[in-house]
Amino acid sequence: RPYQPGLDDVRRMDWAVTARTTEPHVRDTIADRELEVWALLDATASMNWGTRTMTKRDLGIAGIATMGFLTQKMGDRFGGVIMRHDSVRRFPARSGRTALYALLRSMLTEPIVPDSSSPSMPLSEAIEHVLRVERRRGMRIVVSDFVTPGDLELDPAVPTEWERALRRLASRNQVVCMEIVDPAEINFPNMGEVLIADPETSAAQLVDTSDEQARMRMTEAAAAQRRRVAAAIRRSGAAHVQLRTDSDWVRDIARFVIGYRRVAPVLHNTGQVMNS
Repeated sequence: RPYQPGLDDVRRMDWAVTARTTEPHVRDTIADRELEVWALLDATASMNWGTRTMTKRDLGIAGIATMGFLTQKMGDRFGGVIMRHDSVRRFPARSGRTALYALLRSMLTEPIVPDSSSPSMPLSEAIEHVLRVERRRGMRIVVSDFVTPGDLELDPAVPTEWERALRRLASRNQVVCMEIVDPAEINFPNMGEVLIADPETSAAQLVDTSDEQARMRMTEAAAAQRRRVAAAIRRSGAAHVQLRTDSDWVRDIARFVIGYRRVAPVLHNTGQVMNS
């Protein structure tokens, strides 16, 4: 795999591949019995939103931590990728709880992306990065609100920007999508006239939330958006769990894991048939 400056030991450099590709590569030695889990965290501006006890980004990290402890066994390796607004940051997969704690600490201390940051890194490209760099089969966890800036489509039959990349990822790995939402994004409260702004772009609009019809249209549009996300994940062959900042997310993950153990073989076989 490509050499990561500052993260990889130069003694593991694969000179033959480096000479052939003209790019530095290192060689990893991994026992076949080991499970390799990779978590992709969406850390773009839309994930900074939160109206309850935590932001969507904090909830996403908590979800990754829970899955890390649940999937960890002797020798298993856990790695992470942070999706910024303009790039991705990769943390090599390592075994042991100390390594998992270090990964979570890095995610928690990752700088907050400011609003109106003009994102140039779409979710599809971040997923493709995980697929391209981490070639060993295993489990992949994608944590995001799955909201694409500027995408106003609400028809569940229309593919999303990231659906094709997710389908490709699920054809080689077990994939779990953690959809992170905040209640204020789903049921709009009555707060009078409010300036609603897209944190990832400069788009803004003044909305009178005291108008019941306006609130109803916004709530219906939000519900349609969530249905489209769920349909895209389902078509890709990935598992789907929705976590909310106002709910007991530990209970939600536990319920998902119990159900997932029963349906995982059928789910991923279906996904491979769909992608073949």
